Amino acid sequence: MTAQQRRDQIRSILAGASGPISASALAARMGVSRQIVVGDIALLRAGGCHIDATPRGYISREGQGGYVGLLACRHEGMEALRQELYLVVDNGGVAEDVKIENPLYGELTGQLQVASRYDADNFVSRATAQQDSLLSSMTGGVHLHTILCPDEETFLRIRRALAEAGILYEK
Repeated sequence: MTAQQRRDQIRSILAGASGPISASALAARMGVSRQIVVGDIALLRAGGCHIDATPRGYISREGQGGYVGLLACRHEGMEALRQELYLVVDNGGVAEDVKIENPLYGELTGQLQVASRYDADNFVSRATAQQDSLLSSMTGGVHLHTILCPDEETFLRIRRALAEAGILYEK
């Protein structure tokens, strides 16, 4: 198999996956090292493929339809974080990432890929163990989320739910 064939196969595997796939898992399937897969992903991204790196692996965003919106939120504490994520997923969305504005670096983004209560609970559990790691801790709780939705109506429903809970940042 050539390097291009391997990259095409990686792209195909990611496009057909229902969730994230780690570089190690891809490497095992391809019969190459993890470092080769990481390099292949970098080349695919540089070539215009929409592949996101998440804490659990790679996700392809190729050909995904739907509605993508950005929401400003503010909360403090782990239970408010859990509530925020539950409101997103319970109303049909996926919290794709979290973004903050940093005076030194500009915009900083962390991948979330929270699509269920299970994902939310897992993220909150990890965040509880590493509280200083939350990006929003650098901004007094203010942060942005990219929300993936099947349609704009779903996005507006999530926005309303966050506003009613006092989490939507509207100042």
